[in-house]
Amino acid sequence: MINVKAISTNVGKALLVSAFFMFVSLLISIAEGCDSAFTPLLISFIITAIVGAFPFIFVRNASSLSLRDGYLTIFVAWLLSFVFGMLPYVLWGGEFTIVNAWFESVSGYTTTGATILNDIEALPRSLLFWRSSTHFIGGLGVVVFLLMVMPSASPFRLKLTNMEMSSLSKEGYRYNSSKLVRVITSVYICLIIASCLAFWAAGMSLFDAVNHAFSVASTGGFSTRNLSIAYYDSDAVNVVAIVFMVLSAMHFGLIYSVFVTRSLKPMNNPVVIYYLSSIIVMAALVTFVLMSRGGYDSLGTAAMHASFNVVSYMTTTGFAICDNASWPFLADMVLMMAAIQCGCSGSTTGGLKVDRVVIAFKAIMNELRHKLHPTSVSRLKMGRQYLPDSMVGAVCLYIVLYMIVVLISSILVMLTGVEAMEAVSGTFASIGNIGPGLDKVSAMCNYSMQPAMAKLIFTFDMFLGRLEIFPVLIVLSFIFKRDR
Repeated sequence: MINVKAISTNVGKALLVSAFFMFVSLLISIAEGCDSAFTPLLISFIITAIVGAFPFIFVRNASSLSLRDGYLTIFVAWLLSFVFGMLPYVLWGGEFTIVNAWFESVSGYTTTGATILNDIEALPRSLLFWRSSTHFIGGLGVVVFLLMVMPSASPFRLKLTNMEMSSLSKEGYRYNSSKLVRVITSVYICLIIASCLAFWAAGMSLFDAVNHAFSVASTGGFSTRNLSIAYYDSDAVNVVAIVFMVLSAMHFGLIYSVFVTRSLKPMNNPVVIYYLSSIIVMAALVTFVLMSRGGYDSLGTAAMHASFNVVSYMTTTGFAICDNASWPFLADMVLMMAAIQCGCSGSTTGGLKVDRVVIAFKAIMNELRHKLHPTSVSRLKMGRQYLPDSMVGAVCLYIVLYMIVVLISSILVMLTGVEAMEAVSGTFASIGNIGPGLDKVSAMCNYSMQPAMAKLIFTFDMFLGRLEIFPVLIVLSFIFKRDR
């Protein structure tokens, strides 16, 4: 039997988090003289707060969570966050139809950063802050907020921690659930504060700095400007964005270890080396392509544009300083390679994660050695740790499943009338929680012209990517399985 009491109580806590940020956005609206988003935010806050508090009033003595209940809690908490998160958009109106509001809400909470807005600057500042707040909530994770308010000895905490966090993200940093939550939260908050101060010092207004800090730490990509980072036309802002995008896509446990030990030794592991090397090699390749075929005359400009876009796509942030829609095909393909593998596990980034890519490469090389020497026995090693065969198999299975989802989704999107390049790149951008794709959904474009059905498919891909596919499929199997 499904434990409705326990699930509803924990989902209520997740909704109260959204209600809190709606309230903060409401205060900004009041400070702005009760702008046009005041009433939408007030109504949204009241509805979300009442629904979130409802279980605490009427539910008594909720028993412990089972494995099935844990997965359902994660699924429903995210899903209802999307639903209630779209209320301010729908009530405000403008470009926000029901489908568009749903798209913007899912994109925000999953830290995808894709948008349907043609004129972002038309939104009042309070609604812009709410939009960025969905990145803040989604980057830390809806379920992590639940873990923060649970007693450290609660059996809920351990179960939800193990379900919400990828096993890869915990590998090598085997903290207990309470410690793990503190590590993630402290690093995340520190990244936001540091990036906010850096953006402010680089020339942004304080309001813009806060909003962009929410986006960069969550590797989301929502901006308060139509031109994204390009609006500021500042190398200082560009460099700050690059530095914090790279940091935010690294393992939070690793960053924590660097500061605790005051040593860079934790950086000396194959995943980090591969991650940083990939950025350097891809940026150099794109710079060469832009100089030779892209019409760039200045090496400095080409290197800045190449580096920024490679980092933006690989960290799944999606900020933009130029329009890559007219770039040579080879440069776009490099960006897609970056968008497929993305950053490290244990961060706010999406995609396959470089950890899985490194493990897959090692598995391929190990299999080649086994073919040459059939009697030999060898185990995969990541740094100083040997990987169990079950983990290697799970990684390879996930990569195959990821590509199958991309293939099916791309075909479905093309059936709605979208061209192949937009469909495939948009699917990769959605399931990888990247935001921009190629062609008409490139860095300086948006998803407003996509058919409604294509937008819905993209949002489902965002959800799959944020939860790393399996939890969603497990819950769907609960729903559609005939044998209850």
